[in-house]
Amino acid sequence: MIEQQGITQKKLTLKLAITPSALGNYVQNTRELDYDTLVKIAYYFQVSTDCLLGHNTSGQKLSYEKEILLRVFRSLTDAQKETYIEQGKIFMKQKNKINSISAAGR
Repeated sequence: MIEQQGITQKKLTLKLAITPSALGNYVQNTRELDYDTLVKIAYYFQVSTDCLLGHNTSGQKLSYEKEILLRVFRSLTDAQKETYIEQGKIFMKQKNKINSISAAGR
């Protein structure tokens, strides 16, 4: 996530008020996050703590694309979320139409 966000570990340690060595240990999985740090990181990256732990609500790991979609969606206003959902429905209808045309041509 750090690289995906285009942030350095040093900058992240300053934002989270943790030591560089602590962050390094978390990144390398040589030390487990304490609850407060887990929450700070989730808040900073606008993801759930489940996402950071590699799980969604059903206990399955989310793909990178789904994590991005959730991050974008969570950052929107309520009005923007409604528009986002409506656009998604349009894409689904278009896909279904293309699939039905393809199936009819077989």
